[in-house]
Amino acid sequence: MPTNPVQTLRVHVLGASGSGTTTFGRALASHLSIPHHDTDDYYWLPTIPNYQDKRPIPDRLALMETMFLSRGEWVLSGSLVSWSETIIPYFDVVVFVNLNNDQRLARIKLREEQRYGKPTIMPGGERHEAFKAFMEWNALYEDPNFEGRSRVTHERWLKSLKCPVVNVDSSSMSEIMVSEVLLKFQRLGLPAAI
Repeated sequence: MPTNPVQTLRVHVLGASGSGTTTFGRALASHLSIPHHDTDDYYWLPTIPNYQDKRPIPDRLALMETMFLSRGEWVLSGSLVSWSETIIPYFDVVVFVNLNNDQRLARIKLREEQRYGKPTIMPGGERHEAFKAFMEWNALYEDPNFEGRSRVTHERWLKSLKCPVVNVDSSSMSEIMVSEVLLKFQRLGLPAAI
């Protein structure tokens, strides 16, 4: 029996960098035939290379409002914990994506190699120092004393939410994760079987 029937399906998907939030968010949105958005597209200004300049928070929020927030169905992947206050009321459900730390760091390394080219991030490469710092920052996610983007920060934020939170392990294929999450949505009375 549904515990909290809603007419909208606004899903936020978050997790550590490399845990597969964007991949899963896209797969879930595709399965549900609803739009997918990623926080990186709003957080960062367009630059070459990417991810250099942050968009001011008011501009991010205004752009998100224009693009999708007030619509009834969407999936938003990525982390927005530090600037989420006015967005939280839109969420019908939040999905927390988890992955073993070693697998997650291996995924990040592969992603960076594909994005910038392996020679560029290897010792002597023009992006090596940036890559090294990025990997060190990502490794801190499981450190209970790290107050940046970390499991501790995410779990504290998740506990503050009034909407349901479901967990999914991303060591499975996206199709399996989608099935698991949709089953959890149905148990919560969310309109998952569209």
